[in-house]
Amino acid sequence: MASPLPVGDAYPYLRAANAGIRHHTRTLTLTPRTQPTASPADRVHLDVLHAHLTALHQLLDQLAESTRPRHPAAGRHLATAHTRLWQSAAAVHDAFHLLPVAEEPPTDTSCHPERLPEGPPVLTICQRHLAAGHVVRRKTTPSDLNAPLHGHTATCSQ
Repeated sequence: MASPLPVGDAYPYLRAANAGIRHHTRTLTLTPRTQPTASPADRVHLDVLHAHLTALHQLLDQLAESTRPRHPAAGRHLATAHTRLWQSAAAVHDAFHLLPVAEEPPTDTSCHPERLPEGPPVLTICQRHLAAGHVVRRKTTPSDLNAPLHGHTATCSQ
């Protein structure tokens, strides 16, 4: 018998993040992709998406570590999800660098991104990616990182 899911707002930050992603997805899908006015992904969108993926990556890492001692099979599945999420973040990071830099300068001339404490925005994604990469390489083998996604073998039970 499965335990009931928590009632109420037990995970407010995850709920807020999911609401933000749903809103962003709806906003992008309101304009049909076939229209020339539809904007493709840009570096800002990919940077925000990468930040979300790396935050989820950190959360999955913590969940896998805390679950594995009591429930090894579930912990292994969470560790696999952790690896797959890293692969997604790496693909978004690669796509970010393949997109052109915005051609139009910022309208605010007083903006100096090089003075931000975390560095220029174009480097923020790389710093975040490197930090997440250190965690991945400590806990995952290169063959696991390059392995294709295998089918889900566990049966779902209610």
